[in-house]
Amino acid sequence: MAAAGGGSGSPAETPAAAAAATAAATAAAEAGAVLQREPLYNWQATKGSLRERFAFLFSNELLSDVHFVVGKGSPRGGGGGAPPGPGQQRIPAHRFVLAAGSAVFDAMFNGGMATTSAEIELPDVEPAAFLALLRFLYSDEVQIGPETVMTTLYTAKKYAVPALEAHCVDFLTKHLRADNAFMLLTQARLFDEPQLASLCLDTIDKSTMDAISAEGFTDIDIDTLCAVLERDTLSIRESRLFGAVVRWAEAECQRQQLPVTFGNKQKVLGRALSLIRFPLMTIEEFAAGPAQSGILSDREVVNLFLHFTVNPKPKVDYIDRPRCCLRGKECSINRFQQVESRWGYSGTSDRIRFTVNRRISIVGFGLYGSIHGPTDYQVNIQIIDYEKNQTLGQNDTGFSCDGTASTFRVMFKEPIEILPTVCYTACATLKGPDSHYGTKGLKKVIHESPTASKTCFVFYSSPGNNNGTSIEDGQIPEIIFYT
Repeated sequence: MAAAGGGSGSPAETPAAAAAATAAATAAAEAGAVLQREPLYNWQATKGSLRERFAFLFSNELLSDVHFVVGKGSPRGGGGGAPPGPGQQRIPAHRFVLAAGSAVFDAMFNGGMATTSAEIELPDVEPAAFLALLRFLYSDEVQIGPETVMTTLYTAKKYAVPALEAHCVDFLTKHLRADNAFMLLTQARLFDEPQLASLCLDTIDKSTMDAISAEGFTDIDIDTLCAVLERDTLSIRESRLFGAVVRWAEAECQRQQLPVTFGNKQKVLGRALSLIRFPLMTIEEFAAGPAQSGILSDREVVNLFLHFTVNPKPKVDYIDRPRCCLRGKECSINRFQQVESRWGYSGTSDRIRFTVNRRISIVGFGLYGSIHGPTDYQVNIQIIDYEKNQTLGQNDTGFSCDGTASTFRVMFKEPIEILPTVCYTACATLKGPDSHYGTKGLKKVIHESPTASKTCFVFYSSPGNNNGTSIEDGQIPEIIFYT
């Protein structure tokens, strides 16, 4: 009696024989090989679940009703059924399985413009990535690695298989490091994966120097470069960031087959150059690097040198907002309970000493402004280690006020670490008209946070001439910090 399975007339196989044959077939499929149609009888008996039965059909000629010729290759002669060209692979599949797992395949086979071709060429898909997609559709098995994850992500998005997309993104997230953050950021932006892009940017923020030193940094596109330079949270000296941007410009000139000249580097940087925060550099850093780079015009160099050396500072076309690499929420405390009018300035610094009970990072002060309406002030702010008489941070800058009794933010170029129980002096030297000032000062101010422990500031009058500022009255009402 003829066997019911293949119509070949072969005798019925025992379950053990069928199991051995199908085990070999499964092993071949797992290796990515295309299986030839075989007259296996009762192979279904060895598959105890729906998943096992469909996994057996993955990349198997058995019952297949469509073939894909995947990968770039030379045009094939002979029409359908001709051997795949170099770099291509001919992969069997089953329309029903594909349509059940992908809306794109469903439209391809069953939509209004459905194809009737038994062989479909996919030159824009890598064979390994397409096999990973099919393996997932047939068995829910995820098989991706560092070499195939990006092409698999592209293929999963192309064929609208979001579950496999999520696995790819999860794989990339787990393998995200400073030395590959820029490469993955470029891909995340290309594939519109905002969650992955955000994680890449967080990694770049935390380990900026390691990230820009990696080989992949000079390969990013101009839009990605600008997106990074716009961030306020990079943890790097601006002079080093400038050096990395120059390296990128040199690589971009080579990509565009342009001579690596000062003018061409300026040209390829375009808007990115305006995102470098030259005012955050010290005058020594600026003189040793950007001033000699040839990328800035002579007028820009002169204006920036004036910005570093004279008061009032001339306006420059570069951002002077500090890059604060700190995490968490910005906090502030105000040590005064009331505001009064007329506090004068004659060149003497307003000073107040303080200690805190925990480690924090101070990023700026809130200062009072003019009682005479909108006005600009020039100001130097400092934090000094009182015992060591060492300046830990300072900034020569300015601020504009609107004539109200509000405080106005004046920020340091970089966060200043403050240690518990160490005594520090907050110092502000203002040049401008009479201002408001604070009264009914508090010796102890406690900042409470729902997510962190209390931060306790204790204030002390500073010895010497402090322009009148004390615990009870004066300037420097606010301290802005991160915990």
